[in-house]
Amino acid sequence: MDNLNKNINKFCDQNLTLEGKDRAHVLLKSLETLWFNTGTLCNLECINCYIESSPKNDALVYISHEEVLSYLNEINENDIIVREIGLTGGEPFMNPDILKIIESVLKRDFKLLILTNAMKPMMRHKKKLIEFNKNYPNLLSLRVSTDHYTKKIHQKERGDGSWDPMVLGLSWLSDNNFNIHVAGRTFMLEDERMLREGYADLFGILNIKVDAKDPCSLLLFPEMDVKEDVAEITTECWGILNVNPDDMMCATSRMIVKHKDAKHPVIMACTLLAFDQQFNMGTNLSTSKRKVYLNHPFCSTFCVLGGASCSN
Repeated sequence: MDNLNKNINKFCDQNLTLEGKDRAHVLLKSLETLWFNTGTLCNLECINCYIESSPKNDALVYISHEEVLSYLNEINENDIIVREIGLTGGEPFMNPDILKIIESVLKRDFKLLILTNAMKPMMRHKKKLIEFNKNYPNLLSLRVSTDHYTKKIHQKERGDGSWDPMVLGLSWLSDNNFNIHVAGRTFMLEDERMLREGYADLFGILNIKVDAKDPCSLLLFPEMDVKEDVAEITTECWGILNVNPDDMMCATSRMIVKHKDAKHPVIMACTLLAFDQQFNMGTNLSTSKRKVYLNHPFCSTFCVLGGASCSN
């Protein structure tokens, strides 16, 4: 039996696992990070992109400046304490409203984290980014996707010609004193120590101001494949694994997306699950507080077992 068949009857019941045990759930402790998916269009088509972004995939359309503003206004009007706004994609810098979105977020004194591949879409906005970084000190951070510390393996994931422009963009950000993080992946047969040493060597050669030993500066995300045989998480697992549900990403964050042909954006419980409607939390922040059942393989591999989070 292949892995796909092993998983086929799992993650079918919101309340119960295949073995009939109570499925684990997570409550929203506080909305610390509010993510906006700026659209699935991207200048790259990575082999294992969790959201299948590409130059042609517009399943999530560009979110507009006005739509972002409506949620920022909701935060202010309801005195919701949000520590950070995150922008993800796709490639956020392809969104035609990106500069207006960035400025509106920063003007309201939110910390802003932008996930980017640091290639041409970002580099065409160099002048404005320097201006933002100067005018809003300590608020803007950029996380650059660098899947491996070697050109060969990075390009195996992201495609030929993706390494040199990424290095150029990452170096430019570092040289201009932006607050930068790097996101790597753990899909190779290397342990964390080897990976961090490899990235440290790369950063040293390029003079990149990122501390590879710091897990907040170099984030190493687990590889995810829905075909893999994945354990379902029960309520008993919290104690068995010594994991706190309050540490899960959906305990402190939500993501706003706009599906193609939809009239309005909606709030999803997780940045990784933009299309699974069981994680659709409605159209406004007040409805997004309900419990999230961990009824997807990514809940296991990324969050509970992988210990990862998209937020800082």
